[in-house]
Amino acid sequence: MKAVAAMVTPGNVLADIGTDHGYVPISLVQRKKIPKAIAMDVNNGPLQRACEHISMCQLEEYIETRLSDGVKKLKVGEVDSILIAGMGGELVIRIISEGMEVCRNAKELILQPQSELEKVRQFLREKKFKIIDEDMVIEDGKYYPMMKVVPVEVDEFWDMIPPEALRPCDMYGPVLLKNGNPSLRKFLVKQHKQLNKILKELDKQPDSEAISNRKKEVLEEISLNESAYTILGAIKNAGI
Repeated sequence: MKAVAAMVTPGNVLADIGTDHGYVPISLVQRKKIPKAIAMDVNNGPLQRACEHISMCQLEEYIETRLSDGVKKLKVGEVDSILIAGMGGELVIRIISEGMEVCRNAKELILQPQSELEKVRQFLREKKFKIIDEDMVIEDGKYYPMMKVVPVEVDEFWDMIPPEALRPCDMYGPVLLKNGNPSLRKFLVKQHKQLNKILKELDKQPDSEAISNRKKEVLEEISLNESAYTILGAIKNAGI
């Protein structure tokens, strides 16, 4: 939560999508990092909990609650920052897709997809959202990547890197790779060990088309994992 909150630009008005308990907007307002926020959720239960916490902190004047599926109850230009955290990648993509006008008119999106990161980054690239910051934290043995993106008309970065660097960037994050994020490094080591373990187990299985196809998939994943270490120079040369 702290790492996600840290990505919100000071002074911005925030919409927290899927706010749950409302902890992020409460923390940001209490620390006077943002002037006000809209805490939003598709379910009444979490929104009621957020209302109770906001009331306990006497922040009703600064944090509004709103029942909404994604950003559907947000007006264009109503907020500066949109936070979408703690949900699956497909849902993140759906929320942005269905609220594209609202999202492209915000100054920034703070995203923390919990799955399908490659799909999310590919979607952002295709819809012209530029990743300007990324972080990854480890909590209870789990890895949580997050990113700040801004709407752009043109993102020349992708024209400047070699084609072979494209998919590793989508998988692991261009800014995480560029910065040599220590949590990402740990993740890559752990993933490499897991993939090789899977490959050894597959080698013990009787030959079949399914086993052969799975081996090819794992070998490709290992290759992409290893390539993450080699594309750093290309990313730096691109000037991201």
